[in-house]
Amino acid sequence: MYSIDEKLAMVRKAMAEEDIQAFVVPTTDEYLGEYVPEHNQRLRWISGFSGSAGMVIILADRASIFVDGRYTIQVKQQVSAELYEVHHLIQESPSDWLVSQLNDGRIGIDSRLHSYKWHQKISASCKAAGLDLKEILHNPIDEYWDDRPQPEHHMATLLEEKFTGEHSEKKRQRIGEAIKDKGAEVALITQLDSIAWLLNIRGSDVPRLPVLLSTSTLGSDGRMTLFTDLTKIPIDLHKHVGDGVTVKNNDEIGPTLASFSGLKILCDPEATNAFTALRCAEAGATLVEGQDPVLLPKAQKNSVELQGMRNCHVRDGSAVTRFLAWLSREVAEGHLHDEAILADKLLSFRNELKDLHDLSFDTISAAGSNSAICHYNHINGDPASLTLGSLYLVDSGGQFFDGTTDITRTVAIGKPSAEQKQMFTLVLKGHIALNQAIFPKGTSGAQLDVLARQFLWQVGADFDHGTGHGVGCFLSVHEGPQRISKSTAQQALLPGMVLSNEPGYYQEGDFGIRCENLMAVRETGNNMLAFETITFAPFDRTLIDQKLMTGPEIEWLNDYHATVRDKLSPTMVKDDIDWLVAATKSI
Repeated sequence: MYSIDEKLAMVRKAMAEEDIQAFVVPTTDEYLGEYVPEHNQRLRWISGFSGSAGMVIILADRASIFVDGRYTIQVKQQVSAELYEVHHLIQESPSDWLVSQLNDGRIGIDSRLHSYKWHQKISASCKAAGLDLKEILHNPIDEYWDDRPQPEHHMATLLEEKFTGEHSEKKRQRIGEAIKDKGAEVALITQLDSIAWLLNIRGSDVPRLPVLLSTSTLGSDGRMTLFTDLTKIPIDLHKHVGDGVTVKNNDEIGPTLASFSGLKILCDPEATNAFTALRCAEAGATLVEGQDPVLLPKAQKNSVELQGMRNCHVRDGSAVTRFLAWLSREVAEGHLHDEAILADKLLSFRNELKDLHDLSFDTISAAGSNSAICHYNHINGDPASLTLGSLYLVDSGGQFFDGTTDITRTVAIGKPSAEQKQMFTLVLKGHIALNQAIFPKGTSGAQLDVLARQFLWQVGADFDHGTGHGVGCFLSVHEGPQRISKSTAQQALLPGMVLSNEPGYYQEGDFGIRCENLMAVRETGNNMLAFETITFAPFDRTLIDQKLMTGPEIEWLNDYHATVRDKLSPTMVKDDIDWLVAATKSI
């Protein structure tokens, strides 16, 4: 095993041989997804950082790592301050910073690991600064990573229409028309969840994301070519997807792209890696830049998908509530378990559920001060134990054949402090305000985000992450293009979209709070939209300062808890029912 210092030295040696003065390592692999398989965790190998978003820039004499607000605490714990400078990924552009550090020379990139959009930006910046950008054909990390894990091998799953609500052939024809409307003849469909949705298939190639590692092209006539590991494809795929799907091995994508001369190719510059886009351009194709045509149809769940999401959330809510009941009894008896035991116990309840495929992400089981780390993972260190007077935050979810769940609950361990109750109540008030919003069609999540932050702002507090992200249906728990955050120029929310509602508060070294349910966008008439709550589990009433709540907020909470009780009671045994009744009592 090499130390991080030794790894940096090896990469710098390769940089010198390539005559490059900087090398850029993103979190992403060639599929540009949030979740990266173990064998493609290059940024973690070179830095030690295990978060889902970041970028490393290696210079000849120093190195920097860029992370967003979710990981500002975690990065300090995992990355050596002697080896890496830390920068904010959102507030400071890595490409701008990089260009500012060099007077001349060349910047090296593995173009497979960067989006075409990022490549365009860094190319323009380099040109303006008189720097050269060089594609590195052999990534030095791949060369030196001698204990690199082998890729997972799992057969793809064919998802029945009773879960998808629409046949693959119909989807492809519909998306093909959209490609034609964009003035293109072929589209590069490279997002793994877009491919899975189009073909009504799922996989296990990426942890917590039920997709098949693959790339594809889709013609305006609805004909699709899938590039993947052929040994993972069930023999009855063609019967499942209908006519018009050709499956080829991964190594055949190069010749296919080379044959696109003269064609107009729809390319999403944010979703397509630079290598693929550049090879199309070199072949003489015309790139038509535009959003992945699958994104919006996939985000707007049909009636079958929405009902599946509702159904799996009731089952999942039952597991979470059983866990909360068990936790309450354990704490009362003086059993203050560690984070790993708690996560495993919650998993044991989920494993009893019908149609569970996997977790939707690694469970965030965070005790005490660890709850202030937004995307904390107890696996990365020694799991902490519960302590009386502290908070416990558990953020978890499941991948079911009929949907995807994501829920966060914050629990008082023993008697909470006045400050803990105050901040929890302010977070909950924001959650309620967003949930109750009624808004006109055309409204984006950016226009609603303030509703969840307003009460925290009134006391000079905030949280450094988005309020809500899109959620797929047995697909990615972080689905675009819908979201609720401060960022401007967002996609308008549309009926059938599912989003999280998760304001929070984090006091470094002390405690963290987050209240999260999932909501589906619904029509109310008169050109207006609202949210339907689809997550069901109690909030911790002991953390609520009733004096800070208004009458309508209390009414919302009581109504929500009554619904939770009605939906979940039939799924539980007596001891858990008794706890649920007490936990959902009106305040």
